[in-house]
Amino acid sequence: MPIVLPLFAKAFFTLFVVIDPVGLTPLYLALVSDRTEAEQTQIATRAVVVSAIILLVFGLTGAYVLHNLGISLQAFQIAAGFLLFKIALDMIFVHQERETEAEAQEAEVRQDVSVFPLAIPLIAGPGSLASILVLSRESTNYYLGLSVVLAAAGVVILLCYVFLLLSQPLGKALGQIGINVVTRVLGVLLAALAVQYMLDGILSVLQLPPAQAFGLDTELPKL
Repeated sequence: MPIVLPLFAKAFFTLFVVIDPVGLTPLYLALVSDRTEAEQTQIATRAVVVSAIILLVFGLTGAYVLHNLGISLQAFQIAAGFLLFKIALDMIFVHQERETEAEAQEAEVRQDVSVFPLAIPLIAGPGSLASILVLSRESTNYYLGLSVVLAAAGVVILLCYVFLLLSQPLGKALGQIGINVVTRVLGVLLAALAVQYMLDGILSVLQLPPAQAFGLDTELPKL
């Protein structure tokens, strides 16, 4: 168990920072403010179930998709680093737009906001999908590594559910300033993690044979 503990801790920390359950609180409240308490619970439940399924499927099949497309882990890791760094900058400057203007307008006319935009892209967005794919590929160095990564993702999703259910008292306790402070701190940590992703990818490319660096000789993760 001590062997996989660092992997679990890294996966949990990465996904917690990327998904940012605390930062989801004001967005969730804005989406369900006109709903009853029972409806809010139903929306939160459906959202976490859908996002969990998406992350699970992507964690299990994402590596195979990259393998068939001839995309190396190093290339994806560098791209994920850039993406996460952009998300980190948005968090630092409290620019919490995880959806486009067109998506926001579409969400306003939809009755069910649990799948869109709550599950996608607020919880299971590009950042979390990229992160779980990178983590799933790194997990090949550990016994039952992919299972550990998926377990960490499950814990983060469970915490998201708790934060969504407690969004009303949490929002009142922290206030907008408190939420912004937490989001900024997580953004700084995410920026450092994104830079580390890019550095690891670049260093790995420099050390690999050309065929492996370009994704022509890759190993698929094991459960």
